[in-house]
Amino acid sequence: MSRLDTAVQADPLAPYGGVEADAAWADEVRRLAKERDAVLLAHNYQLPEIQEIADHTGDSLALSRIAAASEASTIVFCGVHFMAETAKILSPDKTVLIPDARAGCSLADSITGEQLRAWKAEHPGAVVVSYVNTTAEVKAETDICCTSSNAVDVVASIPEDRDVLFCPDQFLGAHVKRVTGRENLHVWVGECHVHAGINGPELAERAAASPEADLFIHPECGCATSALYLAGEGAVEAERVKILSTGDMLTAARQTRATSVLVATEVGMLHQLRKAAPEIDFRAVNDRASCRYMKMITPAALLRSLREGADEVDVDPDVAARARASVQRMIEIGKPGGGE
Repeated sequence: MSRLDTAVQADPLAPYGGVEADAAWADEVRRLAKERDAVLLAHNYQLPEIQEIADHTGDSLALSRIAAASEASTIVFCGVHFMAETAKILSPDKTVLIPDARAGCSLADSITGEQLRAWKAEHPGAVVVSYVNTTAEVKAETDICCTSSNAVDVVASIPEDRDVLFCPDQFLGAHVKRVTGRENLHVWVGECHVHAGINGPELAERAAASPEADLFIHPECGCATSALYLAGEGAVEAERVKILSTGDMLTAARQTRATSVLVATEVGMLHQLRKAAPEIDFRAVNDRASCRYMKMITPAALLRSLREGADEVDVDPDVAARARASVQRMIEIGKPGGGE
């Protein structure tokens, strides 16, 4: 019995281990990627060593679009499962691999296709807007997808007399409802367990200790409303509070005049922020906000995937076609690059 098999008996989500991300590993990864004609994609929340070996790093939708435009015949998506599905949806003729198929997502698992169909039946005629952080089956039941950076624009594009079903993230939904003032926006009660765990009291404490810092807050966070409340009460200067997607955080990092920034999102994002603006002191609001699923893509998992062609991701062609249509409608509205 292998060490992995033994570990999995104790923990079904035990990551592949035993490989050090050294120069020899990097050389072997690049050799195998070339041999497989593969492009390596890494999400912003991945381990730093995975981000560094990737050909492209970013949010899931931007990476999927890069993959679709790439001449490579194989996509290795270092992220969670719904992201690899999205890449397959946009690149149906390419081989898509995820280094560990067990890497799921609590937010994507917040709603199933069956649940969405039942919700639609309760609201006939409503327009379904789904965050890209959803499964292919849910995207197939969706009218228009959205990202965290364009969710407001997507909802604003829908006639005001039409009901809107927004899923699955309740915090992003609340943000959209607050900005648009739309009363006929119905929000599904789902969440990312990591972002939901970054709470208001924690943010208030960190902000009080660093009154000079900008606040970069992801709209999936449980503390987003608290951040706006702090600004409204004058506890934090309003211009220092920025509700941003991961892609927009990088843009803001390059533009801010602040010397320190408190970041409310998954801690993997700090690596890219520090690379983008090394002169700024980026600190996590909650340094325990680490996604276990994202961190399942280890150096050993990536090496295994390239050596063995594991784990391949397939999407039913009919499901993929319907899901692709909902993503395409979003792209036609504009600003499609910023993902989560």
